[in-house]
Amino acid sequence: MIKEILKYFFVTLGVIFFFIIIAVSAFIIIDPFNLRPLFFALFSSSTQNTSTSAQKSDKNPMINEDQEKLLESIGVDVEALPSEITPQMQECFVKTLGEQRANEIANGDSPTLVDALKAKECLE
Repeated sequence: MIKEILKYFFVTLGVIFFFIIIAVSAFIIIDPFNLRPLFFALFSSSTQNTSTSAQKSDKNPMINEDQEKLLESIGVDVEALPSEITPQMQECFVKTLGEQRANEIANGDSPTLVDALKAKECLE
């Protein structure tokens, strides 16, 4: 009796584990939240730190080094960003981030991941 209960218990756990593996695999392959560039940036940050620390070039004069690192970690090409902010872009930043947060970022505060994702459409 106990052997049968244990048998069904472990078979059930095995089936659940199998479906979890299938679901995680599908989630990684489909990538609905576009997190793949972030994971690649996190795992390759140790190799990039040695190469980027040797060459400290300013890729975009509008943003500081910390902001460049953050944007590169989420997959944004910093060199492709505009070198000046137009009034339309400023209005978009204020609408998406709020006036206070837009002013904080303009004064040198590093944008968070949420800020960068919200404001990404303003830079296009």
